[in-house]
Amino acid sequence: MGKILYLECNSGISGDMTVGALLDLGADREAFTKALQSLGVEGYQLHFGRTRKCGLDAYDFDVLLENEGHDHGHECGHTHDHNHDHDHDNEYDHAHAHENDHAHGHDHTYAHDHKHAHDHSHNHGQDHLKVHRNLQDIYAIIDRLDSGSRVKAMAKRMFDIVAEAESKAHGIPVEEVHFHEVGAIDSIVDIIGVAVCVDSLGVDEIVVSPLAEGYGSVRCQHGVIPVPVPATANIASAHGLKLRLTDNEGEMVTPTGAAIAAALGTRKNLPSSFQILKTGLGAGKKDFKQANVLRAMLLLEEEEGAGEHMWVLEANIDDCSGEAFGLAMECILEAGAADVWYTPVFMKKNRPAYMLSLICREEEISRMEDILFIQTTTIGVRRYPVSRTVLERKKRIVMTEFGEAEVKVCTCKGRTFCYPEFESVRSICRQNGLDYQTVYSIIRREAEK
Repeated sequence: MGKILYLECNSGISGDMTVGALLDLGADREAFTKALQSLGVEGYQLHFGRTRKCGLDAYDFDVLLENEGHDHGHECGHTHDHNHDHDHDNEYDHAHAHENDHAHGHDHTYAHDHKHAHDHSHNHGQDHLKVHRNLQDIYAIIDRLDSGSRVKAMAKRMFDIVAEAESKAHGIPVEEVHFHEVGAIDSIVDIIGVAVCVDSLGVDEIVVSPLAEGYGSVRCQHGVIPVPVPATANIASAHGLKLRLTDNEGEMVTPTGAAIAAALGTRKNLPSSFQILKTGLGAGKKDFKQANVLRAMLLLEEEEGAGEHMWVLEANIDDCSGEAFGLAMECILEAGAADVWYTPVFMKKNRPAYMLSLICREEEISRMEDILFIQTTTIGVRRYPVSRTVLERKKRIVMTEFGEAEVKVCTCKGRTFCYPEFESVRSICRQNGLDYQTVYSIIRREAEK
């Protein structure tokens, strides 16, 4: 079913750890640095090196802020998430400052990439530290990015997730969450870097493991706050992230790290069998009893045509309206079911009825049953496991004489089949007064070229 990126977060997750792991996995470093240069943001240097964690060789990525020196002892309220030595990482203008015990090992090598165009949104010197950016300002920076729309959307999604969490943590509207000028730089680099690296790896799906988190509290300028810090806890709650508490004292999951996990995950579980193509290790800056690394794996799911284990849920219903059935189908599909269908049946007392059937993954059973009980009149649901064979498939955009169209491309034993998506066919038909078969043939012909 294609390549899968797996992020194994047994020592938590942060922005710099993720960038390091993805670069170690083979993400395009040149594309990464060129993308950052296109932003027109300055005031930092990039460090690319190697270090050891519990004897393991790992990629050491860091963002060094020029105005603050290398210890990053910042004032209150900016996005700052790039290492695990911070007492509290990645808080915003209405948040708290945190301490940092930043130190590189002796085996590091440095490569500075900081010849960026001048960012006209701020002044140098003391004024440089007083400027703040809101979410729309961050959007404007991302829009300058010399990358595709997928990368920009991914980066904006991650910033949205953190801003919403900070908004809730501090009791203010999202529009009032501000990013300190210097403090926002490392999160801008980390988040955009992750988006660029993920895109360059060309993966089909992403799985994120449960996030290992520490315990206790962290000290900030205005007092002591608990671990997980409020923004991280809000992200985990809002996006269903699984946390696993460890006996390590202090913060292991930063808000930016949690946002990366929430934004990137496309499926909950790994396939039952797979091949490991490559691994990458991104180093954190703290030392734990276990290796403080984020491990990224590039996996190849079992070959096309192999059986996939699913579940079928069914309910016979004889007292539900057609409108209710229609809404139930919409809700079931929106919740992630692979398919849903109705079959006319006759029930006891010779009553005409419908059997509602759906197919889903095991972890989705409970959610699907809730929908069935809430949106229909059934009082019972039966289920049974099934196996299915699914062809490898990808979606492509092709250009036709009538504009863009989306096509599903499937492969089977070396053969390729192209199926135009209905919504694209319908749109072109209506806009140009053409019939379905003609448009379908035109799109398919373009896709097969």
